[in-house]
Amino acid sequence: MQGPQTVPILTAPTAAGKSALALEAALACGAEIVSADAFTVYRGLDIGTAKPGAQDLARVPHHLIDVADVTGTFDVARFVTLAEAAIRDVLARGRTPLVVGGTGFYLQGLMQGLPLTPPSDPHVRAQVEADLASRGLDALLADIAATDPAEAARMERNPRRVVRAVEVHRRTGRYPGSFGRSEPAFRYAPLAFTRPPAELEARMHARVLEMFARGWAPEAAWLAAQVDPDALPRPTVWQALGYREALAVARGTLGAEDAAAQVTLATRQYARRQLTFVRTQLRAPVLSAGEVDAALREALGR
Repeated sequence: MQGPQTVPILTAPTAAGKSALALEAALACGAEIVSADAFTVYRGLDIGTAKPGAQDLARVPHHLIDVADVTGTFDVARFVTLAEAAIRDVLARGRTPLVVGGTGFYLQGLMQGLPLTPPSDPHVRAQVEADLASRGLDALLADIAATDPAEAARMERNPRRVVRAVEVHRRTGRYPGSFGRSEPAFRYAPLAFTRPPAELEARMHARVLEMFARGWAPEAAWLAAQVDPDALPRPTVWQALGYREALAVARGTLGAEDAAAQVTLATRQYARRQLTFVRTQLRAPVLSAGEVDAALREALGR
């Protein structure tokens, strides 16, 4: 690990308000934000990812926003490489980096190092993607649980992780968790917070409605014109929460209100998995929204 500097991390479930909180804290403390979100990295996915707007980006420097095309791929290894480079740059300029995001595997990659698993094999991966499409996520998870229940639990029902785990196991007879991890480049101090369930769900629903009002459906239609949502292997960008429902609205096969209800339900389920990951894998204290602001400013040195 490099130097005595400890880098603060702020994470929270989707729609809890971590971006707004981080923005105000960074502005007050002279920090720069390093985004740890799996989908705000993509150019063009602005509305459905709740990407910071031009005004917020002008107020506080953000890193790892709009660094990939939707037609390409972006994974945890690339994230860690770019995030560590951004952190080094911020520190070299005498500023404080603040990592902000809700993608647990990205945060785990920073804090605990990258899995030392073999590179992906596109042919085997395509076979597993086909199995996922035909047999479903639960069947693949059952396959993993039959040989390693702990590995199945570690997947947190994340389709990308399940496909990767099955691919690696078919090639090596081992799951990714058995390969160990690289040494992290920095020390990190994670802070997490959440809101009461009813309040959090209300915020989720309000945000989803706002996204549709701002044009989420046309954005999803644009994405479908760039990347086939039904292609195999499953395109990374189409794993972003809610984009398939937004596309259905654009195509007239689903009403906006029904789509918003479905996305809110999926978001609530995802938020539960996020909190479980924070507690069990990142081992971060989960504070209330009222407690986290003071703790964050203290971590930033103010």
